Amino acid sequence: MLWSLLKVVLFFALVGALALGAEWLLEAEGTLRIAVAGFEVTLGPLQMAIAAVLLVAAVWLALKLLGFLVALVRFLNGDETAVTRYFSRNREKKGLNALSDALLALASGEGREAQTRAEKAERYLDRPDLTRLIVAQGAELTGDRTKAADVYKQLLKDDRTRFVGVRGLMKQKLEDGDTDTALALAQKAFALKPRHVETQDTLLRLQAARQDWSGARQTLGAKLKSGALPRDVHKRRDAVLALGEAKGIVDEGASIQARESAIEANRLSPDLVPAAVMAARHYIDNRQERYATRVIKKAWTAQPHPDLAAAFAAISPEESPTQRIRRFNTLTRIHPDHPETRMLLAELNIAAEDFPAARRALGDLATENPTSRSVTIMAAIERGEGADEAVVRGWLTRALSVPRGPQWVCENCHGVHGDWAPICGNCGAFDTLTWTEPREGVVAMPTQTAMLPLIVGQIDAPKPEVPETDPAETAPAADETATPAQPEATAPTTAPATPAPAPAPEQPAPTVPPVSEDDRSIPTTVPEAEVIVPQEQRDEENARKGAN
Repeated sequence: MLWSLLKVVLFFALVGALALGAEWLLEAEGTLRIAVAGFEVTLGPLQMAIAAVLLVAAVWLALKLLGFLVALVRFLNGDETAVTRYFSRNREKKGLNALSDALLALASGEGREAQTRAEKAERYLDRPDLTRLIVAQGAELTGDRTKAADVYKQLLKDDRTRFVGVRGLMKQKLEDGDTDTALALAQKAFALKPRHVETQDTLLRLQAARQDWSGARQTLGAKLKSGALPRDVHKRRDAVLALGEAKGIVDEGASIQARESAIEANRLSPDLVPAAVMAARHYIDNRQERYATRVIKKAWTAQPHPDLAAAFAAISPEESPTQRIRRFNTLTRIHPDHPETRMLLAELNIAAEDFPAARRALGDLATENPTSRSVTIMAAIERGEGADEAVVRGWLTRALSVPRGPQWVCENCHGVHGDWAPICGNCGAFDTLTWTEPREGVVAMPTQTAMLPLIVGQIDAPKPEVPETDPAETAPAADETATPAQPEATAPTTAPATPAPAPAPEQPAPTVPPVSEDDRSIPTTVPEAEVIVPQEQRDEENARKGAN
């Protein structure tokens, strides 16, 4: 509004200045005499001003005419667009200026201004491949998704802009959650530009989410060929996809194909723990214990993991605890100071009822770096050595508040998972689950590290025996007076000091009800209730004592 008023004021000021100048020229004295070849012209001041303006206009027109003659000469010499460019030069200049303003408005976040400038540029330039894209992006900035979708559909008609239209529609479908349509559009965009990195990543993520493992492996191979992925990363992710394919085949019941896929995944990435575990399981089922041992040992060398120990125990499930300790020496001597190795040795010695050896193997792990698993192992050691029940319950109580130890954690969203998966169930990221300590405050516990682990077995407390009685003997006689039953003092039952060893049970040990941190200082017996004696009775008893 202020700018419009300023323009009106400037217009009237300019008109007034011209009127004053014309009046001054009319009143001015003096003339200009021009004589050329016997032709003489006399001009006054106002006439001289008009003649100057006409002269400038004549020079401009002469230059334009000269430019047209040059273009005509070029056209006659074979340049078919010379005349067309001459007449469209001015429109092109205006269109380029409008296009520049549209780009600046788009970069500034002014969606509506960008659309207006782009539509103006389209009128001058007639280049929809440039202007329509700016219009679509400006519409997305203003929230007009319908107009943006219409423009993207118009871009599909031109071969030069078809990829841009498909990509824009694909992004809209992803935002809407329509993954089926987005997958079809991603495949179309990948066919148009196989080397486009963003399209490759989007297609790979959608294929993995739909468990299209074979298609995802083809896309991953295309990323390797285009140079968008290092070879070592390609091998790791190809192994993850092969493992996902193996897990899917297991669900379908095709054991032979699952075995081949699992072995291939382990070959591509020997340090991938789930692949090593699955390959070892298939080797065990095929009675190839030697190959299973080799696979587990190689993966344990890269990273000790409780799932590897459980698979190694499954190679010979009928062996005695002493034989198992001797056979597990293949793993425990590789990383002797690793916390997983120390806890594994402690569990094996607990199963063999060698509790001093279990304490030596565990060391100060339960105090210096306590986790729910190490603290629970210490509780089992204390119980096996015959410690007081309050001490055992104190360790078990502490196990409820200490960190849970390494778990499968997503590097993208830091979500904790009970089992490994190729895709994060929380954020949908691909190949982001790693075996590491979760963030502080996360209390979810995976199944494979529950108390106590699979190797030790389950500790079952004996149930108290209830003597069988005859109801006829306990019933009171008809002529007897019923008296209230007096509570009988019962001795507290305690679990045996030595846990019952089991070779390879399939369930974790029973959990313990939560107890306060200061449980070891709380007495285990309930004190008797105080008897309140009236004051008169106490005075009589005192007087009787004094008389005696």
